[in-house]
Amino acid sequence: MDQPHARPYALGMKLLTALFLALLSLSACAPVVIPAGPPTRQAGIEPFVAPPMPWYPWPSYALAPSPPRPQPSGPMPEATLVMTDGTHLPLRVWRPEGPPRFVVLALHGLTDHGGNFLLEGGPLLTAGGATVYAYDQRGFGWNRARGYWPGADTLIADARDALRLIRARHPGVPIFLLGESMGGAVALAARPTDVDGVILSSPGVWGGPYLSGFLRTLLWGASHAIGPLAVPASAAGITASDNMEALRRFSSDPLILRNVRMDMVAGVVELMDRAVAALPHCCAEVPVLLMVGGKDQVVPVSIARRALRDAHVPRVAYYPDGWHLLLRDSIRADIARDILAFMERPRQPLPAEERGRAWLAATPPDP
Repeated sequence: MDQPHARPYALGMKLLTALFLALLSLSACAPVVIPAGPPTRQAGIEPFVAPPMPWYPWPSYALAPSPPRPQPSGPMPEATLVMTDGTHLPLRVWRPEGPPRFVVLALHGLTDHGGNFLLEGGPLLTAGGATVYAYDQRGFGWNRARGYWPGADTLIADARDALRLIRARHPGVPIFLLGESMGGAVALAARPTDVDGVILSSPGVWGGPYLSGFLRTLLWGASHAIGPLAVPASAAGITASDNMEALRRFSSDPLILRNVRMDMVAGVVELMDRAVAALPHCCAEVPVLLMVGGKDQVVPVSIARRALRDAHVPRVAYYPDGWHLLLRDSIRADIARDILAFMERPRQPLPAEERGRAWLAATPPDP
């Protein structure tokens, strides 16, 4: 016969067991991060050998010819950045007709790859004398760990190694780091001092105090409970550009991530936290041009405005008709012109910066 005092004890043990099993199940679904491995060699630039291309089978119909495989946007990689752990990062290059006046290392955004990122903007920059390099960052593009978050530290270390390797190719030529969206957050967090300037195009600064605690809690729960679950990279009602052809490429290019794991989303937020923390110091040692579009819906304009105001960022170029993908938008020629002018005279203000000062000065009070 049960003792009365034993019943609460048994009930408590059942509750503790259930809690333990729940925690165990959460740990089993903990976010997956695939960072750089231990160093085994020196970083270098080597010939490109194409790994297997991601392939999404198309429906086949009786008696119908098979459709051609879709091809990646932009030029084929002509080389590979081989990192110290042996990871290969495909490298694309856009070259001017004559000797380069500037060298640009460009970092693409979330879900993107180096070829698609600069399909429109690369030729505009080379027309002004720039040699432009863009590699597929870890977890994206033509990489074997595609779809898995590599961690902010790894992305930052890759950017620093890539800068060193590209600089060694072009001694004496001014070199600039260009980052778009997530790539802008990497460039901010890296805080490079061995460049002639940094260009941040719609950088990912939706972090720190500008991401609500409610959203953080939801994201933490989702990344731990359903981290491997992938969600569509595009969201209803959010448009990244007014360039419809560029937007269509995101659904047809086989190297674009069309679904993003929840633990990758959590990793991007952690990266943006670091980018926001770096904002107050971003312009202390090298010239930095930060470019924002007035119609950006990906990094909400109201968020970016507050973050830049609070950090007292001194150089913000504002484009009222720009969206998120500035180098692909209809105003891309203006964007490229200002980037080239910045590289020509990194410390001379641009007309778009006057608009930026007025825009930041009119920031509404915090909600």
